[in-house]
Amino acid sequence: MTRHNIPKEHPRAHSLKIRAKMSDSFKSGILSQNGLIAHGRGEAFDYILGENTNKISLKTIRVATAQLLLSDSVISVNGNSAALCSKEIVKLSKLTNSKIEINLFHKSPTRVKKISQLLKKHGAIDIYGENKKYLTHVPGLKSDRKFIDKRGIFSSDVIFVPLEDGDRTEFLKKMNKTVITVDLNPLSRTSIMSDISIIDNLIRVLPEMIKQSKNMSNFSSTDLQKIVTNFNNQKQLQLILKFMSKRLIDLST
Repeated sequence: MTRHNIPKEHPRAHSLKIRAKMSDSFKSGILSQNGLIAHGRGEAFDYILGENTNKISLKTIRVATAQLLLSDSVISVNGNSAALCSKEIVKLSKLTNSKIEINLFHKSPTRVKKISQLLKKHGAIDIYGENKKYLTHVPGLKSDRKFIDKRGIFSSDVIFVPLEDGDRTEFLKKMNKTVITVDLNPLSRTSIMSDISIIDNLIRVLPEMIKQSKNMSNFSSTDLQKIVTNFNNQKQLQLILKFMSKRLIDLST
C-alpha cells in the first residue's frame, strides 16, 4: 500500500484519507478506474448533504436494518463498497445473517478473487458469486452484473446493493426482489427504483446499520415489521431533496 503523508490538521484530512484508500484499491486491482470516477461524483453530493447523516437518513437506515433482519437477505458487494467498507460489510452480514455476494460491472476473475480475499481477511467465510458452477443470470440484463449466484441473490428475497448500478436495480425489481441501496444521489435511477434508498455516505451508513442491528437483535418479527410497515421511499426521497435544496439556499444567503 502506498504511504500517504496527510497532515491530521488538514481540514479535509478524513476525505483525503478516503481518497488515498480508493487510489490504493485501484492500484491493487480491487477497484476499477470507473469506480474512482463514481466516488468523486458521490463526494459532490456529500458536500451538499453537509457530510453528515441527517434525521431523514437515520429513519431510512433503521427501516433498512429491520428489513435485513426480517428477510432472507444478501449484501451485494462491488469494488467501491469493498474498497471502502469491507470490514463493516462482513460485520453487518453476521449481525443480520445476510449472505455476501460479489457482483461487478467491470468483472474479471482476478478482481473477484482479490475482493473475496479482502472480505475473508475481515472474517467472511462463505462468499457467493465466485464459483461459475452456481452462476445464473438476471433475465434481460446485458452487462456482466447479470451473473448472480443461485444460492445467493437468485434465491433471496431482499438484496442490499450499496453503490449500485441503476440498470440492475430495475431488473432485480422485475424478479420481485426487494432492493435496499445506499446512494448519495437522490436523483439516480437506483435511488428512485429501489424500495429503500438511503441517501448518505456508505462509510457513515454501515457503522450505523451495525449499531441498529445490535439494538434490534432481540426484537420480535412483529416489532421489526412495525418499523418496516408504511415506509414510503418516494416520500423519503422528497424529504431529502427538500433538505438539500434548503441547505443550498441557506449557504447562498
